[in-house]
Order: sequence, then C-alpha cells, then structure tokens
Amino acid sequence: MKKTLLILSLMLTYNTALMANGKALYKNCAGCHGDHGKTKALHLSKAIAGQSSAKTIEQLIAYKRGELNLYGLGNIMKMQAATLSKSDIKALATFISTLK
Repeated sequence: MKKTLLILSLMLTYNTALMANGKALYKNCAGCHGDHGKTKALHLSKAIAGQSSAKTIEQLIAYKRGELNLYGLGNIMKMQAATLSKSDIKALATFISTLK
C-alpha cells in the first residue's frame, strides 16, 4: 500500500512538473499559435489546441530534423524546434494536448 501511494505521489509530481515546463515552453509558440492554441499559424496551419501529444511529438521531432514542411512552415518550425530537448518536446506536447 505504501509503495502504491509513493508511486502515485511521484507520478503526480512528475506530471505537474511536466505541465509547468510545457506551459513555460509554450510561451515561445503562442506568438503564432495563440495563447490557447486556436490560432492558425500565419493563417496557414490548423489549430493545435487539443492535438494528441503523440502527434505533436512526432511532428516536432520531424520539424527539428528538417523532415516536415506542413503548410510551407517547415523552415520556421525547424528553427523553433532546434533547441528543444526530448524532454522539452514531451512537456510541450503534453501541455498542447490539454489546450481546449
């Protein structure tokens, strides 16, 4: 029982930290995607609010590698994703998935 509570407590702490980091990282995205992810970046992209974290992770990794060019925004997104670590991408994707 104590082990279960400890594990649940650690998971909650991890998820809270992940969300806080994702929210902080998202400030760099809000200029194009809006505060709530509902803005079409440069009037071209789809809104990202509520997009699954798996899809966001996949896209950010592909942008970072220069392998994705959705809506002709590949170069812009490559520059935006260039400095994101794997943990940053996960945190950002988790936060974006919660936007409504």
